[in-house]
Amino acid sequence: MISLIGLVGGLGLLIWLTIRGMNLFIAAPLCALVVGLTSGLPVFSGESNFVETYMSGFTGFIASWFFMFLLGALFGKFMEDTGAADALSKWIVSKLGYKQAVFAVVAACAILTYGGVSVFVVAFSVYPMALSLFKDANLPRRFIPATMAFGSVTFTMTSAGSPEIQNWIPIKYLGTSPFAAWEVSLVVAIFMALFGYWWLKRMVGKAVLAGEVFEAKPEDPEIKERTYPHPITGFIPLLVVLLLSFFLHESLAQLALIVALGGGVLTLMIINFKYFQNLGKAVNLGTTGALLAIGNTSAVVGFGAIAQTTSAFQETVQVMTQIPGNELIGAAIAVSVIAGLTGSASGGQAIALPLVGPHYLDQGVDPEELHRIVAIASGALDSLPHNGYVVTTIRAICHETHQRAYGPMAALTVAVPLIGLTLAIALFIIF
Repeated sequence: MISLIGLVGGLGLLIWLTIRGMNLFIAAPLCALVVGLTSGLPVFSGESNFVETYMSGFTGFIASWFFMFLLGALFGKFMEDTGAADALSKWIVSKLGYKQAVFAVVAACAILTYGGVSVFVVAFSVYPMALSLFKDANLPRRFIPATMAFGSVTFTMTSAGSPEIQNWIPIKYLGTSPFAAWEVSLVVAIFMALFGYWWLKRMVGKAVLAGEVFEAKPEDPEIKERTYPHPITGFIPLLVVLLLSFFLHESLAQLALIVALGGGVLTLMIINFKYFQNLGKAVNLGTTGALLAIGNTSAVVGFGAIAQTTSAFQETVQVMTQIPGNELIGAAIAVSVIAGLTGSASGGQAIALPLVGPHYLDQGVDPEELHRIVAIASGALDSLPHNGYVVTTIRAICHETHQRAYGPMAALTVAVPLIGLTLAIALFIIF
């Protein structure tokens, strides 16, 4: 009981401190310490102590994703410094009109995500263009994180055919394919895209009617009189990233992102080298931004590593995987809750599937249906305030606060996927 109180209390405290704007390098280990102490985890002594467990999660994430964060940040900064992002955004606005700025950002994120580019990298890459579009359209910038997240972690990330890891983890445990239950997945993806976009436009529209406008920040790049490159020079590097990640993800897996982003950075440098305003400064800012972003995310991953060692967490997993009633509903609840506790869609799947998979397959559940439900379920409660992607996108990339930006993001990345999950379960039960 004490372990459960500590786990729930530590998670609640982390969410509260995150929303209040406390530095995650302090908040995450502090809350993890609360969880560890209430579960009897020694702080320094023993083979599995708090310091070693927390730092294994922290450093493990950095080891896996450092080069992706670094190259993604450099890609974004180079797009910004050369003016390629501004040129592309101005072209989009000229073709679609200022009112379609939101659609342009959602579409860019969706294309890159479904092409296999990591959602973290998509955020780095698209933000400069999103900032320019929202500025030109005079839209409230606090909606930029929600707009990018909607295009990245909802109807594309967990859909059939998506090369994102959240759609591939179930294959190992269920013996399915990335296109499992594609018919239902297509219906759910279309619903989430249409309903979520309508909701997003409604929220932005209400804010504009209330008098909200774009507000410049000190962190924004200075827009000076300059010669801009051709808009296509902003599109070609994005296309290179998309194509390389798409064709190499099966053979190189996660490493394909390094090749893809490296190719995008080199392409951008080659075709737009003469448009750099200050290459050295862009490199320094990109590197610093990457370290801050991956550090924030790793701090939360460390919290998840501590949470997974507690008896309360292990018991919660057992209870969640033995929920009576319809098996798909039980699997959806189990994965959703575990993803919420760890703040990670992939983490929730990796923990739940070894138990959920054999348990429900033995009961005759269609593995393709289970695959799709697990994938969609993992992309809902994982987007609570302490989620690494949420923290990185809102704070490190968009320079916003949870108090200003998380409300719209929660509506689009938690509520919309939950409604989509309910629709998927209903379709499987009916048909």
